[in-house]
Order: sequence, then structure tokens, then C-alpha cells
Amino acid sequence: LAAALGEMVGNFTVGKEKFAAVEEEVQAILAALTTQREKLLDLTDEDAAAYTGVGAAYALPKATDEEKSARTAAIQQALRAAAQVPLAVCESCLAVMGTLEDLRAKGNPNLLSDVAVAADLCCAAMRCACLNVEVNLAYLKDEAYVAETRAALDERRECLESTSRALFDRILAQIRG
Repeated sequence: LAAALGEMVGNFTVGKEKFAAVEEEVQAILAALTTQREKLLDLTDEDAAAYTGVGAAYALPKATDEEKSARTAAIQQALRAAAQVPLAVCESCLAVMGTLEDLRAKGNPNLLSDVAVAADLCCAAMRCACLNVEVNLAYLKDEAYVAETRAALDERRECLESTSRALFDRILAQIRG
């Protein structure tokens, strides 16, 4: 939704004589947002497939010690793979957020509030993706991987949240005059 809303702002900017000076830049922003929207849509399908993999791993037989060991390894592998999808969502959220300041500065000013809403939606998507990573990390036994992933995730989430807040504040000030 954040990327699509950004695309809407871009589409209400390009092709307008009033914004001819920034046409090329806004076209580039639009292309980046379209790429991320399409990627995020693909990730929803990948997430469903990853969850199927986790379910299949939990369904493996566990009657013998050998089966238990193989099942545990399969679960660990499936959980790690499942965490990769929301991690990719986080990266896309960062990419979308990276376009919004330029869109604020160069996009149609009648749609400033939509840029702020896109930033908030991007922030919400990031928080949700972080939770989906965490639910997988909670069951992983590789403590080093978990710690490293959490640290990187926290850093990215905090960066995106602060960027979103700052953008919202700039837009609010701009709207208020």
C-alpha cells in the first residue's frame, strides 16, 4: 500500500506541465516504487510457500531418534527460510521509504498528505515484517544467527521509524505553512 500510494502521487505529478522540471526525477521514483510494489506482492506468495515448508517440516515423522534428528534439522532449515521472506519485506520497506522524501520534495504538493500516509504505511509494514521474522527466530537454535539477525533488524526498523517520523513532521509543517 505504501508503494502504491507513492505511485499515485507520482502519477499525479508526471505529465503535468507545472512539474516538467522534475519529470525525469519523478519518473525514476515511480519506477523504483513500481519495482518495490511488485516485489512486495511476490513476497506475499513466497511467504505462503515458506509457511507451507515449515508445516511440512513439523509434519515429518519423529518415531525414532534418527527421524527426530532429521525432523529437527528440517524445522530449523524451514524456519530460517521462512524468516528470509519478512526480512526481504523489511528491505523493500526501506527502499520505499527511501523514495518518499524525494517524492515529498518533487511530487505534486496537493498530495503531500498521501506521502505522509505512505510513510506511515511503510512503517507499519516494517513493524509487521519484524514480528514475522521474530516469530521464526524464537524457535531457531543458532544463537549467533538469531542475535545477528535481531541486531540488524532492530537497526533497520529504528532507522525507518525515525525517518518516517521526521518525514511526517516535515510534511505536517509544510501543510500548515
